[in-house]
Amino acid sequence: MATKTKTVWYCTSCGNESSKWMGRCPACGEWNTMVEAPKAAAKSGGPVDSSRPRSERHAQHLGEIDYSNETRISLGLKEVDRILGGGMVPGSLVLIGGEPGIGKSTLSLQIPMSCPDVKTLYVTGEESARQVKMRAQRLGGDDRNCLIFCETMIETVLEEAAAVNPDLMIVDSVQTMFTETVESTPGSVTQIKEVAARLLRFAKESAVPVILIGHITKDGYIAGPKILEHIVDVVLQFEGENRGSYRILRSIKNRFGSTSELSVFEMTGKGLREVSNPSELLIPMHEQGLSGTSIAAMLDGTRSFLFEVQALVSSAVYGTAQRSATGFDARRLNMLLAVLEKRAGFHLSAKDVFLNMAGGLKVSDPACDLAVICAVLSSNFDFPVPADVCFAGEVGLSGEIRPVAQTDRRIAESARLGFRRIFISSFTKLDMPHTEIEVVKVGDVPELVKKLFKA
Repeated sequence: MATKTKTVWYCTSCGNESSKWMGRCPACGEWNTMVEAPKAAAKSGGPVDSSRPRSERHAQHLGEIDYSNETRISLGLKEVDRILGGGMVPGSLVLIGGEPGIGKSTLSLQIPMSCPDVKTLYVTGEESARQVKMRAQRLGGDDRNCLIFCETMIETVLEEAAAVNPDLMIVDSVQTMFTETVESTPGSVTQIKEVAARLLRFAKESAVPVILIGHITKDGYIAGPKILEHIVDVVLQFEGENRGSYRILRSIKNRFGSTSELSVFEMTGKGLREVSNPSELLIPMHEQGLSGTSIAAMLDGTRSFLFEVQALVSSAVYGTAQRSATGFDARRLNMLLAVLEKRAGFHLSAKDVFLNMAGGLKVSDPACDLAVICAVLSSNFDFPVPADVCFAGEVGLSGEIRPVAQTDRRIAESARLGFRRIFISSFTKLDMPHTEIEVVKVGDVPELVKKLFKA
């Protein structure tokens, strides 16, 4: 008599497991996301092998653990090393996600070609060896120490990795890999969980760092169960417009360095080019004297840079005024317009307002509020903001200008790029004097308007 296959219900949104179907997932609260799948015959329990005798495993005192000989592996790309915290940590698991065509496969192949001294096993489940070779020729790097392996079965991949003994392994992509122990299609919740757990065990036991390339959903999240992001040590995400030339690699999670770091790349015919000074690319590239533009001094992670904020204010053609923001939270734009209307007396309710962050950036730093309202007012009055002026301040609901974090670093970056004045909150306490640039302190929006647009 055949044994009935045991099945469980998985949430396709978060990966939560249940013994029965439920309309709403109790873990993430999403509706109609539970799917039935065969239960894995063999669960991989992480990096620790439970089959070993108990005497071989024992608890260690925290003071007895030695990590002095832990050296990071340089990937040959300064920006990637910096966002990782100084290079790849042996035994780490890194996940890189992004939209189709954003440059994930280009970066994953550019890494081993930029560090020829590191023996790399490049596992591809999406492309043939000839396709990878064509891309390698276009990139024009050194591929003498890069091994290409086209396979989708994770057991075969791990066998090849054990035989080759690489210094670095890259898997493109995790959604194409599958294991024989799970009776479901590649890319399913169960398959991704099992594949990630096996790769985690391999990385921790062999001390070989592994880079995973992951797909994202239409909502911009990493495809697969949420547990995938919990399993890996580092999560990096590509951002930017496919039709544009600039890409942003952002650190979402990093167990070996600071989060919220970002690196800027330019997509060229020979691959991704590192942009060491993004401020020079994001500041104005047009004639002076144009209204509706201002410069914001933003801080993302530990990097401070300046970029241009563009606004267009015009009379509403239709009955309802339009509000559009690219790279900026539309709800926050509406809040800032309401502050200008209520606290400063500027009537913008009957006008269309369009806002754009230059370079395809997605801005979340509240210090950009000051630059946004200055760009809006500049376009509304058709009065240009001086080209040597930048801004760093948060705008509150009562119209006050609030201080932002690490203002000294923003001021120093502004002075280095040749700006002569920077507007900040009057409540900011500076740690050092700044003589190379004029620091203008303002307390609220009306005071800002008087000092900025004075005759």
